[in-house]
Amino acid sequence: MSPQGAAAWESPDGPRFEIADVVRLHGRRFTETHAVSIEQRAVLRAIESCRTAALGGPVDAGDRCGERRISYNSCRNRHCPKCQGGNQAKWVEAQQASLLPIEYFHVVFTLPHALNPLVRVNRQALYSLLFRAAADTLLCFGRDPDRLGAEIGVTAVLHTWGQNLTEHVHLHCVVTGGGLTADGRWKHVRKGYLFPVKALGRLFRGKYRAGLRKLRAEGKLRFVGQCEPLADERTWEKWLAELGSTDWVVYSKPPFGGPEQVLKYLGRYTHRIAVSNRRILHVGEGVVRFAWKDYRDGSKHKVMELRADEFLRRFLLHVVPTGFMRIRHFGLLANRHRKHKLGQCREILGVQPALASPGSGGDAVASDHEDQQGDGSATTCPACGEGQMKTVAIVAPQRGPPC
Repeated sequence: MSPQGAAAWESPDGPRFEIADVVRLHGRRFTETHAVSIEQRAVLRAIESCRTAALGGPVDAGDRCGERRISYNSCRNRHCPKCQGGNQAKWVEAQQASLLPIEYFHVVFTLPHALNPLVRVNRQALYSLLFRAAADTLLCFGRDPDRLGAEIGVTAVLHTWGQNLTEHVHLHCVVTGGGLTADGRWKHVRKGYLFPVKALGRLFRGKYRAGLRKLRAEGKLRFVGQCEPLADERTWEKWLAELGSTDWVVYSKPPFGGPEQVLKYLGRYTHRIAVSNRRILHVGEGVVRFAWKDYRDGSKHKVMELRADEFLRRFLLHVVPTGFMRIRHFGLLANRHRKHKLGQCREILGVQPALASPGSGGDAVASDHEDQQGDGSATTCPACGEGQMKTVAIVAPQRGPPC
């Protein structure tokens, strides 16, 4: 389709259409005609119910004019496009305390698309293997005395989608431009340069393939659907050999300008979902149109039209397993010793720790009211502009939280 209209996703008036519209119009039929997991059903229910009477919420009234407004509860599901802003802001604020006055690099590890059928039925195991293989690759290069000879820090964020919602499993890594040596010194990488990407790709490929072999030997891989032939030993070995004969893509972007740019980047990427409401341009006549950027065609903005059931199928491909952590820290930033090692780094670099409020997590139900009044204080009445809005009642949910 023509790229005309793609700019509509930047409308200052907010999105006219939402993913929730697709779910309400086509979700029930989709679940009746497609194989849908328990996790995917929970996501559809959450998106459909979010900020509606189904979840209830507080009723506020103006103490002067009597204006009454209901702030329906949010589902806080991590796949819901309405619910990521607050979680994202709190998480990014908490990360500020971990930043050092050094260069940071952005490295992306991508799985070959030939792995998609196997990943599709082994998400937990193969997403976790991606984290381990990528982090081990970076840490190995950092510890190598011929390269840096120090322990670096890595924050990794899993994304499973491309702009057109197809499967594109990759890991975004924010990497410290230096590390802590065994004798307690800070060692910087060469300015503007981290590690050679082709060498990173070869080591990453070797580690991931070794992890696949181990998982299969331990009986932790399922072979169903398109990947069923891989249950045969000879077919498996041939397939692994083919994976080993191609280059695996590792991309290193130019270093960030400073800690402020790192925070801005984390704010864009950490809690992103496969497609946001602002990209939905039209829902109706059984189709969904959404804006996307075609990186293979000079990053041009375009519009894609899909049948509603195909849109939902693609969207649900990116539901991660329950409890799976999409953001992980390694090396200096590993949770078990982050406070101690960052303290060492700051002392060596001569800087004071940044202050940050603790982040919040989980999918607990909350309301727009809580988002707007995090401290519980009253707000000015939007009707008269003079009185204060105060909670006077609670509308009970029509059913329990969807997930």
